[in-house]
Amino acid sequence: MKDIYILGIESSCDETSCAIVKNGREDIATVIASQIDVHKDFGGVVPEIASRHHVKNITIVIEECLEKAHMKIEDIDAIAITYGPGLIGSLLVGLEAAKTLAFIYDKPLIPVHHIAGHIYANSLEKEMKFPLLALVVSGGHTELVIMEDHYKFKKIGGTLDDAVGECYDKVARVIGLEYPGGPKVDKLAHIGNPSYKLPIPLNDESYNFSFSGLKSAVINLNHKLKQRNEEVNEADLAASFQNVAITSLIKKTKKALIDYNIKNLIVAGGVAANKGLREEIEKLREELKLNITIPSMKYCTDNATMIAAAGYYAYKLGKRADLSLNSKSSDKLQ
Repeated sequence: MKDIYILGIESSCDETSCAIVKNGREDIATVIASQIDVHKDFGGVVPEIASRHHVKNITIVIEECLEKAHMKIEDIDAIAITYGPGLIGSLLVGLEAAKTLAFIYDKPLIPVHHIAGHIYANSLEKEMKFPLLALVVSGGHTELVIMEDHYKFKKIGGTLDDAVGECYDKVARVIGLEYPGGPKVDKLAHIGNPSYKLPIPLNDESYNFSFSGLKSAVINLNHKLKQRNEEVNEADLAASFQNVAITSLIKKTKKALIDYNIKNLIVAGGVAANKGLREEIEKLREELKLNITIPSMKYCTDNATMIAAAGYYAYKLGKRADLSLNSKSSDKLQ
């Protein structure tokens, strides 16, 4: 059987990335140009600045990836591109680069939903087994998705307001941690005690999540303590927040697994790198005797490797886009 090489391009937020993946499983080469230092002074991603840096980096990243793989575009079977969701200006830079390569070299153009990419990052670890439940946790998404087979997505629940990763970053700002705050909150939580009482958000029997109330509770608690001239134990506050956030994620995930009688669980998205979440997922594995896959740390955050991996399965299913493909800031996973 002929090996299939997919070149993926990812530029949905502040990472410019290109990767080449063989047969959907083997990372041949990955290059990522990060903008963390650029946006640090602003406390978060500034869309216009992100777009400008994508323009500056995109050609360099693609050329470096091909050089790293010792390949030429002619060796590639198809071009996979993140078309959405994400920052529209950032998405357009990657999309135009992908469309240009597809047109000049007459290669199939494969549209990849950003969340599908995060889910398929797990295929880089081991073969995905179905049916499975995907817990998608990132800066822009918190969703529970059931898959009966490749590219058959059924969303059964999601956040009604803030995504869990977004909530982490906002809580980090309250505590006084610099961007990106999520990993720093996780690290701080592991040296603190969950001594502050915070409400468990949307503590019901649905598969949906809500984190805006938890964020507000942290802000209000911090404000009240300072008004009373009481010392805020930042480590304890981080631990208290993380304990409640992860409790919510685990409770809903566990309910879905039991209700749908699913034994295969994958975790996807940037928050999949969270140490506290990984620890609780491991407990869930033992309790329910689950087959669990979590991507390596390098595949949790935005990268083109996951886009190329997802692109392989889309390619095998005959999914194609023409040069009229446009970027979408929001789009349903399908």
